[in-house]
Amino acid sequence: MSFSAQILCWFDKNKRSLPWRNDKDPYQIWLSEIILQQTKVIQGLPYYNKFIHAFPTIKHLANASEDEVLKLWQGLGYYSRARNLHYTAKEIVKKYNSVFPKDYKTILKLKGIGPYTAAAITSFAYNLPYAVVDGNVIRLLSRYFGVQTSFDSSKGKKEFQLLAEELLIKEKAGKNNQAIMEFGALQCVPKSPNCSICPLQNECFAFNNNLVFQLPKRAKKLKIKKRFFDFLIITQNDKLFIQKRKKGIWKGLYQFPLIEHEEVKSERIIKTSDTWRNMFEGATTTITKISPQIKHQLTHQTIYARFWHIDANILLPKNTDCIRKEELIQYPIPKLLEKYLKNIGII
Repeated sequence: MSFSAQILCWFDKNKRSLPWRNDKDPYQIWLSEIILQQTKVIQGLPYYNKFIHAFPTIKHLANASEDEVLKLWQGLGYYSRARNLHYTAKEIVKKYNSVFPKDYKTILKLKGIGPYTAAAITSFAYNLPYAVVDGNVIRLLSRYFGVQTSFDSSKGKKEFQLLAEELLIKEKAGKNNQAIMEFGALQCVPKSPNCSICPLQNECFAFNNNLVFQLPKRAKKLKIKKRFFDFLIITQNDKLFIQKRKKGIWKGLYQFPLIEHEEVKSERIIKTSDTWRNMFEGATTTITKISPQIKHQLTHQTIYARFWHIDANILLPKNTDCIRKEELIQYPIPKLLEKYLKNIGII
């Protein structure tokens, strides 16, 4: 059998039962694909179920507030995905009368949708002949065919896309795409593939040349940025001060007033910073606790955070809300803050 025929045969026996596979609803497929970007199915499935329950149609999602969308997304990371999802839902309601477009080029123009997601939606929902190329597909194709080109280079991106298109069985485009993605997700996994039971092992270049763990190749090394955060948990008459982030990785989420530095700073320097002076000028403050430094690892950066617990009687600063402690659970907040606040019993 050909490569694609073997993949389809394997898929029939091993495919997972996933809710967005039950029918060909483009909204459900789109939602699942956005959630599963940078996220494994086991982590993303509970979020998918929450979203479908809260927003069963595109119109429900479009009519939600950004805070509602981000609150459901809380903990999943890459929050621009949620903001783009919300924006695009509103655009589909407005421009396409709440009906998801069927044309690949039209779908590709929607915010937050790239070539992979557009190919997934059009092939899964409408069986149109567009090949998907995600990390699972790249890993499988690189190992099986011995593709040595770095997948994150311009040349590599074109090479993997062309190879996937050549292999696509066009009359079974949707199933073919799901099968190759599933094979990469379950069988040809990154770190510990069980090659002894792989139906492709006889023809697999990497297996037969002892290169399974050397492929696929990456050209660019991941640069990890270090950031140092000091959060000010200001308590005033059993109320807390929070701010909505206007930019950055947590745009749209809520946090405590923040002082950020490029390196660890002493308590004295924190208390003489412009942010501190602007926040507490003329006020009486009592620092009740400063947490140990907490390390929070993200894909492209490492955050080192401390939490300052401060009792103060101050005027409400600009772009700041004052809420009761019990209300905090209603607001979308970064995972770092959620974990800390749960540990100390605030939420």
